[in-house]
Amino acid sequence: MSTQPHRPVFDKVSLHQDIAKVLVDEVTIRKRVRELGDVINREYAHKDLLLVSVLKGSIIFMADLIRAITIPHEIDFMATSSYGAGTSSSGVVRILKDLNSSIEGRNIVVVEDIIDSGRTLSYLVRILQERRPASLRIMTLLDKPERREVDIHVDWVGFSIPNEFVVGYGLDYDEIYRNLPFIGVLKPSVYGAPE
Repeated sequence: MSTQPHRPVFDKVSLHQDIAKVLVDEVTIRKRVRELGDVINREYAHKDLLLVSVLKGSIIFMADLIRAITIPHEIDFMATSSYGAGTSSSGVVRILKDLNSSIEGRNIVVVEDIIDSGRTLSYLVRILQERRPASLRIMTLLDKPERREVDIHVDWVGFSIPNEFVVGYGLDYDEIYRNLPFIGVLKPSVYGAPE
């Protein structure tokens, strides 16, 4: 017998009905991801490169990004938790999945879906720096600079966005909406906030 809590059955025909507006459309995302792939191709030609995807939100971005990269590279994954089922970071960061191998002496690019307060990423960077990589840089699809609580340097940003709750292209609310092909603003009524 499963010990997982019962999840509600959604009676929605389409997740699109919960989107207030599209912030970044599919075509614009695709173009920007190709540009970011080109940056990696130039910066890391003839270097030992490991891309580290921060699960789960960055998985779609990572999948598209590695297809835009034409130089040899490896990938690995870390999973952290700081949100739970809420819409803002709790500030408590836990590592749920660590890297499979040593990063000592390697060139690391951390691939994030979104940087909000910066607390989770700051914690993650501190842990990775202790493992003595040759270099450690950060690429994020989305950045919410208005929400920053921790000073952290981000090397490459796909899109700077306003302080709105977004889903799609890997980003979720309570594990739903990751499959939307665009970045959309979720209607506040979906997560119980006033309109």
